[in-house]
Amino acid sequence: MSKITHILFIFCVVFFFGRPTLLSQNNHSKNANILIQPPYLKAGDTVAIVAPSGVLKNRTKEVEQAKTLLKSWGLEVVLGAHVFSKDDHFAGTDNERCEDFQNALDDSKISAIWCARGGYGTVRILDKLNYSKFKQNPKWIIGYSDITALHNQIHNNGYQSIHALMCTSLQDDLSTIENTVSSFKDAIFGKPMHYTLKGSEYNKVGAVTAPLIGGNLTMLHTMLGSETSIDTSGKILFIEEIGEYKYHIDRMLQSLKRAGYFDNCQGVLVGDMSKLRKNTTLWGTSVEQLILDALADYNFPIAFNMPAGHEKDNRAMILGRTVKLIVGKEQSTVVFQN
Repeated sequence: MSKITHILFIFCVVFFFGRPTLLSQNNHSKNANILIQPPYLKAGDTVAIVAPSGVLKNRTKEVEQAKTLLKSWGLEVVLGAHVFSKDDHFAGTDNERCEDFQNALDDSKISAIWCARGGYGTVRILDKLNYSKFKQNPKWIIGYSDITALHNQIHNNGYQSIHALMCTSLQDDLSTIENTVSSFKDAIFGKPMHYTLKGSEYNKVGAVTAPLIGGNLTMLHTMLGSETSIDTSGKILFIEEIGEYKYHIDRMLQSLKRAGYFDNCQGVLVGDMSKLRKNTTLWGTSVEQLILDALADYNFPIAFNMPAGHEKDNRAMILGRTVKLIVGKEQSTVVFQN
């Protein structure tokens, strides 16, 4: 074989056999952002209430109110066997909390799993859970705060989930959290969802359409480096927080940044930063400016004032769903695509 013929042969092999592999990888990357939607609920479906995290001491009233609310929408309700169990800080032992959640995952008659409360403890059961039967009969996982750990795990298994109120959110008169409750109902029954956010001088203007992921900042930071850390590439990241010092928030953002968390992110949606603690050495800027400074190296849009997190106005969001985010100084809009 001549030298020229040899070169032509190599070119043909690369062109005809190498190129399809590249296209396949690109298609896989694109499809990786498309998460499976569990079936929306309808009258007669059953919701399981479980407690994978903190103890529900003196919270029977809220759980009963949650059952009443679901039943008023034509839904059936079952409680996990250990919802009111107590093991020091937690709603039962790790095995008990895991058992309740696993049973709900495996039960084909369950259409949604509603977490009774957050707090701390979900991370302790993550590696005990098995999603094989869940994948045969997907269902909605609902909650926020510490439940972000479960949202991450569900997301990495390829499914959408719902960031929304929990049973303990119902301690107030429901008329005072009307928007929170109605958005929760819209999410589980598949009604159109879109939000108009108050403007902010801190908003970084722009528009992007991409899947929405995220949750509590501390939990996202806790997952870093593990199998339940989420890939933000091509996605919009939602964050919220409660009870932290500003320097803690900066430290977490800096850690995520150094790990490449934001390198291919398409946008950031900032929810409530509630009950921030004051350090003896003042930070010196607003939390909004802190976030902008930490993310100054990126060109994606950043929207503040999303009413979601640890406040009464906690609007439901479908994580893993593609949203159109338009950010302006006067207002921003978040539209969930069907």
